[in-house]
Amino acid sequence: MAALARRIVEISHIFRGSACRLLSAEQCWFHSVRRTLASICSLPVTHTIPGTTMSKKLLVDVDCGVDDAQAIMMALAAPNVELLGITCVHGNTTVENVCKNTLRILQVCNKLEIPVFKGAEKPILGSYMDAGHFHGRDGLGDAPDPNAPGLDHVQKEGAVSAMIRIVNENPGEVSLVATAPLTNLALAVRLDPSLPSKLRGLYIMGGNTESRGNSTVCGEFNFTADPEAAYIVLNDYHCPMYLSCWEFTCYSKLSWEFCDAWLAQDTEKARFMARIFRHSMEASRSEQFEKEFVAGTGFISCDSYAMAGAIDDSFVKESDQYPVTVELTGTHTRGMMVVDTLGLLKKTQKAFIVKKVDLEKFKKMMMAALQ
Repeated sequence: MAALARRIVEISHIFRGSACRLLSAEQCWFHSVRRTLASICSLPVTHTIPGTTMSKKLLVDVDCGVDDAQAIMMALAAPNVELLGITCVHGNTTVENVCKNTLRILQVCNKLEIPVFKGAEKPILGSYMDAGHFHGRDGLGDAPDPNAPGLDHVQKEGAVSAMIRIVNENPGEVSLVATAPLTNLALAVRLDPSLPSKLRGLYIMGGNTESRGNSTVCGEFNFTADPEAAYIVLNDYHCPMYLSCWEFTCYSKLSWEFCDAWLAQDTEKARFMARIFRHSMEASRSEQFEKEFVAGTGFISCDSYAMAGAIDDSFVKESDQYPVTVELTGTHTRGMMVVDTLGLLKKTQKAFIVKKVDLEKFKKMMMAALQ
């Protein structure tokens, strides 16, 4: 087997100059076979195809509040990321505002060519809730933007259809980043049950691990905004799943001094962020939100943690792996994430619950997002 692997390596070197130039790094047969066999036989892989870089394909599902904006801008600034599309859903504000806000972000980043898709406007069951008290009624701090792109830039195709299509067109390559109520994802898996098996990974900002609420007594906003959707996703998405939960983001907060330096960068992106973030920064220092935040106040960009994990595999330094689900019927606990540390649910699927991350790397990604 080792001799065969070495021969494949030699052949791939011969063809590298011709056949591999016709294909992308991900698609090159010789390259992938060489890497696979070299790995099996413990052979070093010392060559790459000249002029190519491995990129990560991301699909992002948002409810475009301020921290969604920060996460999207982080992805757009990452040199190794190809953003295939952005699907929009109800949450921090109405889905119409979410679409408008997403287009505003793409415009300030000169990326309006990235397709935006409108999705679900309300949860599967229950009443609609928003987070206007924190993000502003429009989701982006109610900051005027007279030059905002119109909704005619939104694709005719619906978000759920687009999600299924994009993943099926790129099987095994797409990382899905969900920073909103999970309605679109739940509808997608019910229409195409094979969808999760074709994902590279699923990165979710949502849920909680210590029953601390930020929207109800025991519930985190993204899960409580559509508990049924969260239940479906946590139980039906049998793929690598990484959860950046509410308490973790609080424990991993950055200082307000960093935030000041972040916003002080002399760029149009930083000035845009300073305008839309002003409302949330003031809210963060209020007595009410100081009660919600775990371990003191500070700069918490919740959605950006999930995005950073999708961008860089080395970002997450420590995680727990447990089966998880969502409480649907409790008087005070509806929407609360349930972590099965004892294995009583008899579930084979386990989620990675992020505990510690590389905060210095996170700071660099955040700074780069506004440069």
